[in-house]
Amino acid sequence: MFKTHYDCPCLETCPLHYAMQIIGGKWKMQILCMLNNKGSMRYNTLKKRLDGISNTVLANALKELEQSGLIERTEYLEVPVRVEYSVTEKCDKLMPVLDAFSEWGEEMQKY
Repeated sequence: MFKTHYDCPCLETCPLHYAMQIIGGKWKMQILCMLNNKGSMRYNTLKKRLDGISNTVLANALKELEQSGLIERTEYLEVPVRVEYSVTEKCDKLMPVLDAFSEWGEEMQKY
């Protein structure tokens, strides 16, 4: 029998729960994978490649990922101002975990 996350005695301090709060959500992993695979990208390029994401959701996800230290926002003082997003070293450390998680998901799809 599976327990719900409400049964977890360490819910507030559980490292896995904390990690999932950072990368969880509908779009965050897709944003991280996109930036990891394609390199630095501007907001509008991300928006076009993430079909179906709204401006509000993308802006919020980018802000949260930046606050978590997984991506960085670089502003170039040009006219007009150019802003690019890229992954950080923290995100580089996360990617092997996401790759392993992806492999696990691929195996689970076979069942």
